[in-house]
Amino acid sequence: MSLYDDAVLTLKRYEDQPGLRDLYLEHLAAHPDGVYKPCEAGHVTGSALVVDPARGRVLLTLHKKLGMWLQMGGHCEPGDATLAGAALREAVEESGIASGLTLVPGGPVRLDRHPIPAPCNWHLDVQYAVLAPAGAVAEISEESLDLRWFPYAEVAAVADASVVRLMEATRARLGG
Repeated sequence: MSLYDDAVLTLKRYEDQPGLRDLYLEHLAAHPDGVYKPCEAGHVTGSALVVDPARGRVLLTLHKKLGMWLQMGGHCEPGDATLAGAALREAVEESGIASGLTLVPGGPVRLDRHPIPAPCNWHLDVQYAVLAPAGAVAEISEESLDLRWFPYAEVAAVADASVVRLMEATRARLGG
């Protein structure tokens, strides 16, 4: 199965946010290259919120280009077999946590469509959640200005509404 096929199947199985989900599926139907960065009409991205539920915190990166606290994530690459795998790869790369990160079961937690600078128009982000292992030590990557654990209660003060919605949906999925 190709990454494109996995993206379509993943989105068809995703039951929340039906209007946005259908927009993603329409985009992919019109753009067979819509999972990769060169698609200027927009492209699917994979991101993951790294969570440490035992300590009530999330790991955010201060994005180098945007200067915003965000979840880990980015573009799909030719070696990615699945959207979930792309999101997990990005979480490992950007968090510096080399082993032990695991995807929260149940597929994507949320979808978030946001404009980006030209030449592309949109990121169609498929957002996952990833559990950090006990004692995980994060290391800043070249893509970040900073990397920091934030208690759940502090996320709204540092991050935008999309990150807050992702955190809330992740906590709901985890049952707390």
